[in-house]
Amino acid sequence: MPENNARGRAVKSDERLFDIVEFIREQDGAGVTEIASEVGLAKSTVHGHLTSLRRRGYVVKTDDGYRLGLEFLNHGKYVQTSYSLYTIGQQKVKQLAAKTDERAWCVVEENGLGYYLTGAEGDHPVHPPARIGQRVHLHPLASGKAILAHLPESRVDEIVDQHGLPEITSNTITDEDELFAELERTRERGYAVNNMESLSGLYAIGAPVVDETGVVRGALSISGPKNRLKAENKQHRFVDLLLGATNELEINIRNHRSM
Repeated sequence: MPENNARGRAVKSDERLFDIVEFIREQDGAGVTEIASEVGLAKSTVHGHLTSLRRRGYVVKTDDGYRLGLEFLNHGKYVQTSYSLYTIGQQKVKQLAAKTDERAWCVVEENGLGYYLTGAEGDHPVHPPARIGQRVHLHPLASGKAILAHLPESRVDEIVDQHGLPEITSNTITDEDELFAELERTRERGYAVNNMESLSGLYAIGAPVVDETGVVRGALSISGPKNRLKAENKQHRFVDLLLGATNELEINIRNHRSM
């Protein structure tokens, strides 16, 4: 996901190495020739990078080329479990999904972007193109707006400057003033809304998890088809469930920190 600002004093060889890794992931496997063409390197240089990655378990040689290796899972699980919100929130996300029959997520912010930390689905979930660990912009998501609404305004300005407000659907907020107005509404009602801003037909509600120092640790969300979540007999119940879940997590965070 490109940034608007300069990369500073990035090491070019490191950038190319990560370009290779990301291309292999995007293509679900790739050969030396197509990697070289994509990243603009000689095949011999690409082969050298792949040899280093293979020795350390980050790629695996296949009949068709290379795929990512399980060493990434080793690091990924370490990072996931290093978040206390994952440790204490995973069960709460599962409960939300079971009680609503929809899809529930826990999202955290890192370097100005959102990451799906954990998720669960009920009996009738939609299947949006989202996965645990995926990196996304915050502004189209209910959970993302819930997080942004509880960050300092100066930090939100930095995030917008760095990552922009790209249009994902025709409903996505792409104007900074409009975004800040929506964040104010989010704070007033206690939860955020994604009204088909990240995916056509998808509606979501999100609420922040804020610790005792006022720091937002992440957010929970419930998402599903707009006609289901907006139904009068469901929306209020879902909001109550969501706010109850985030309140419990805030209490558990305080208890966890005091242990």
